Amino acid sequence: MTARLAGKVAIIMGAGSSGPGWGNGKATAVRFAEEGARVVAVDYNLAAAEETAGLVTDRGGKAIARRCDVTKSDQVEALVAEVAREFGRIDVLDNNVGIAEVGGVVDLPEDEWNRVMSVNLTSAFLAMKHVIPMMEKQYAQEGQGGSIINISSIASVRYTGVAYASYAASKAAMNHLTRVTAAQYAPKKIRVNAILPGLMKTPMVERSAGLAASYAGGDVEAMWRARDAQVPMGHMGDAFDVANAALFLASDESRYITGVELLVDGGITLKVS
Repeated sequence: MTARLAGKVAIIMGAGSSGPGWGNGKATAVRFAEEGARVVAVDYNLAAAEETAGLVTDRGGKAIARRCDVTKSDQVEALVAEVAREFGRIDVLDNNVGIAEVGGVVDLPEDEWNRVMSVNLTSAFLAMKHVIPMMEKQYAQEGQGGSIINISSIASVRYTGVAYASYAASKAAMNHLTRVTAAQYAPKKIRVNAILPGLMKTPMVERSAGLAASYAGGDVEAMWRARDAQVPMGHMGDAFDVANAALFLASDESRYITGVELLVDGGITLKVS
């Protein structure tokens, strides 16, 4: 480890995992801590956040766990205020919250559309809304703002073969929210970037009955094989592929990068069919 985030305070929204194994948020929290960040592991499921924080401390890192419903402005505001009091700063915000509901525009119930938009998009809006003022304060005092990383998806720019209109639309909106926010706050050295993971082998995907049904009639192992075969590199990515990309965007190595959509997809978006 090279202490690439030494002295930084990082909030990971969605730091828990929806099941056994490594989700993107859990892996990112561990990687950030390994590189010297003090991590705030946030999840709706406090036990999942505590598991992640425990993995960090077991490895000699520093982390605290907090519960927050990131679709509720008052809860996000209270969380950010607590972190500001505890640490005096927020250098990195990683918005990793997301759900996927299968269904095209005809099939998808309206309440499911609204729920996905709230969890996937409104959560990022609220987190940025309440964190950016702290980063603006840091810019005024130190000349440095911070780094915001929004976890999007290749579904935001491509049809992946699965009809999940709400997921694709929410992530596409996240991409443009990233761009316009990056442009607005670039003068204050607040960088805002998006990561677009491709086909990843994570607990969220494994536990999605709708995805397994779409790929292989509910057979999870057959779904893994089908997804591997779609990728030019021959295999899916994992949570640490996303975490390593987030580490770069969180670090000062990317200090001149803002408003980008970083594909982490093994080349799948290069394919015509």
